[in-house]
Amino acid sequence: METNIQFVKLPTNEPLEKFVQKKLDKLFKKYNWLIKADVFYKQIKDPKGKGKICDIQLSHPGPRIFATSNEESFEKAADETIKDLKTQLKKLKSEMNPHL
Repeated sequence: METNIQFVKLPTNEPLEKFVQKKLDKLFKKYNWLIKADVFYKQIKDPKGKGKICDIQLSHPGPRIFATSNEESFEKAADETIKDLKTQLKKLKSEMNPHL
């Protein structure tokens, strides 16, 4: 599986890349029909104290799956985004027709 991690207007953070890669590897093992993941980290000014955004887009046969979250840290944002993706993947898997 291919994973592209981009930091939008931010310096590259290797520990954060490894963190999200480890989480995505678990998804790729569970859902072997996933093709690619695009991860985008962004930071915005948020008066509520949040502002760390993680967007993840998954490619698979069919329409792409997308989730985003805005949290106090990039790790929390990645966790929440992957949690949302897991929910979408479970629903998608239940709707898929098995090939006979």
